Amino acid sequence: MPTPKYILDLREHIGHDYLWLPGATAVIRRESDRKILLVRRADTGALTPVTGIVDPGESPALTCLREAQEEANVHIRVEHLVQVKADPAMEFSNGDRCQFLDHTFLCTYLEGEACVNDEESTSVIWADMSDPVQRAQLSPRMLDRIDAALNYNGHCRFGLEEEPPVYSD
Repeated sequence: MPTPKYILDLREHIGHDYLWLPGATAVIRRESDRKILLVRRADTGALTPVTGIVDPGESPALTCLREAQEEANVHIRVEHLVQVKADPAMEFSNGDRCQFLDHTFLCTYLEGEACVNDEESTSVIWADMSDPVQRAQLSPRMLDRIDAALNYNGHCRFGLEEEPPVYSD
């Protein structure tokens, strides 16, 4: 994803120092066949749901609406916040370090011809998550987000389901 201008401006002051950033993931489901929309990222080649950095003053749900239009030319309805989880800290090839607090949403496709709509991706597909070949193309982190959306049970996951940390004084 292209780096938002406000982060580029901030990087001029802090260099490659660690940033904590809000992110949003839109797991977009097409009701007619239950497939989900995936994009192949231009920067890494990874297959992912639509994702993006939350702009200053923007809610994560609005980020999903904006990114779905910008990246894949589709209009969606944001249905449910299904997971809030901190990603592992990462370092990019240019040395920038950050960590994202991801907000994953289950979204419903409404309209629009799904296609590559900007420079952030090289392809857009509707994927069948019951197909092991398509699942194998996704990272465990993205599979976790998709699982949270497709198996939403009315309760948001908070990333503590696997092994809750133990805190003591």
